[in-house]
Amino acid sequence: MKKFLTIVENFFVVLSLTFFTGGLVVPYSILTLIRYFIWVTVGIVICVQWKKSLFIASRNILLCILTLIILLSFIWSLFPVFTLKNLREVLQMTMFALYFAMRFSFKEQVKLITWTFTIGIVLSLYYALAIPSIGIHGADHPGAWKGIYDYKNTFGSMMVLSSLAFFLLPIEKPIHYFYKWAGFGASLVMMVLSTSKSSLVISLLLICMLWIYRNFQWRGKVSIVYLNIAVLIIACITTVGLTEWVSIVTGLGKDPTLTGRTIIWDVALTKLQESPLLGFGRGAFWAPGSRYAIASGQAVAVGFIPPHAHNGFIDLALDVGLIGLLLFLINFAITYFRALNRAYAAQNPEDIWPLAFLMFLAMNNMTESYLLRLSNIYWVLYLTIALSLSQRRQSE
Repeated sequence: MKKFLTIVENFFVVLSLTFFTGGLVVPYSILTLIRYFIWVTVGIVICVQWKKSLFIASRNILLCILTLIILLSFIWSLFPVFTLKNLREVLQMTMFALYFAMRFSFKEQVKLITWTFTIGIVLSLYYALAIPSIGIHGADHPGAWKGIYDYKNTFGSMMVLSSLAFFLLPIEKPIHYFYKWAGFGASLVMMVLSTSKSSLVISLLLICMLWIYRNFQWRGKVSIVYLNIAVLIIACITTVGLTEWVSIVTGLGKDPTLTGRTIIWDVALTKLQESPLLGFGRGAFWAPGSRYAIASGQAVAVGFIPPHAHNGFIDLALDVGLIGLLLFLINFAITYFRALNRAYAAQNPEDIWPLAFLMFLAMNNMTESYLLRLSNIYWVLYLTIALSLSQRRQSE
């Protein structure tokens, strides 16, 4: 009976993670049912284990304060009804992350994440070959695969996560060795097919760094910690120009504004000065009919309206201001140091997973908005890792 319940719970987690990746190709009505099924289920578990849930949440006060500010942002939002309606996404992501951190170890988390992306790879392959109108872009990006996701860059980003998870998957049986490297190789192939070259470069850079962590344990050397932080900062800065660098070496010759990103950033940061402390409310800056979104788009091209700032940190500041951004950066730094400590003392590959994800999150949000926007797996995994590290630290 216990084994059966474990299988059911694992299935539920994989379904939930697939939902947060945006990879469920089902009618909207069914998607809504799945959304509330996930929400209600984790809500019940949290209520049943309320003491443990409260303990884990209380270990990360900064994260609790940030979440509270996000949930209250409808009060000062440009579009309060729009923000309030979409705050259910934040509440659902937060509750699932708390449940995921509470119920599963890092080893189990990595396993479930690889199963999620195994399904994502198989389904993406099916839709690209059998139903290319869904799995492959049309005239906008001819030949670029997007699989079961909404866009080629999203597909590439998901495959970066997939490659990291497979690379750090523990091998317990001989069959796991084949599964690990087959999944890793398939993730890289999918990245190439997505034509998201920045995703491929970021993945390869991260894998090289993680290979060094796995093979050279510089425990206790403070200089290596400083070096790691320096590498992360440099990687984040250079990622801004990564697309242009890739264009140069491949001869594609894209425009120097990173496809209009820098123009959008300039307008967004200028408008942020109108409400610097608390921002404009979650999602309000880019809400339908927002004059700020229209102004940002007009600066790039006539009739163009961007859906986001193409930078997760800027979008977070637009949502909850410099106060919210500062809370996130402080919490990220604390979580990063805890992940570093765990990585340098790693006995198992999954111990490096938190550091790998945080490095990816920082780099990937320099040119894309993969933090708090919509309902997404990135915020879920960030919260899960932050809460898991807080919990593990207190119990050690």
